[in-house]
Amino acid sequence: MNVRVLSFMSQRAMCRLTKLLLSSIVLGCTSSESDEADTTPVMAFSSARLRLVAGSDTIPIVAELAERKEQRTLGLMERRHLPDTAGMLFIYDSTQAASPGFWMYRTRIPLDIAFVDSLGVIRSIEHMVPCPATLMEGCPSYPAGAPYRAALEMNAGYFTRHKLDVGSKILLADTSHRIGQPAAR
Repeated sequence: MNVRVLSFMSQRAMCRLTKLLLSSIVLGCTSSESDEADTTPVMAFSSARLRLVAGSDTIPIVAELAERKEQRTLGLMERRHLPDTAGMLFIYDSTQAASPGFWMYRTRIPLDIAFVDSLGVIRSIEHMVPCPATLMEGCPSYPAGAPYRAALEMNAGYFTRHKLDVGSKILLADTSHRIGQPAAR
């Protein structure tokens, strides 16, 4: 074969490869897959049923459990949807100081966070908004304002709609009964 034929064949091969790559990108971005990515966590979390107590009402929810440092760091980043009866419970081995805060870097949905003591009593609630900054240093911090042992993130307005406030309780005992186990550590 001469050089022109080889050059033509390599151009055709490159063209086919480019078409294949473009079609895989287009197919990889179908709406059903992107919708699924909006709710699928990028890290495995166990879940547990919790009960929130507002006066004489008990409200059941399912919370993903952020128990390890890397889970607590990731939290609800990049999620674009959180079902109304779902949340994320950040669990700590010891009581955390009131001053360090949570931030909303790469968190796409507005959230409320309840800081809970070791007895399950809500000690403070903060409203948090998505941070548009491209660097985490540009995002505000939301300190608890009270020592806490766990923190529960829910969709913005959830606590108000269900009349949960400082002094309300979260029954954490159910966290020992996991719904699903995370992937191996």
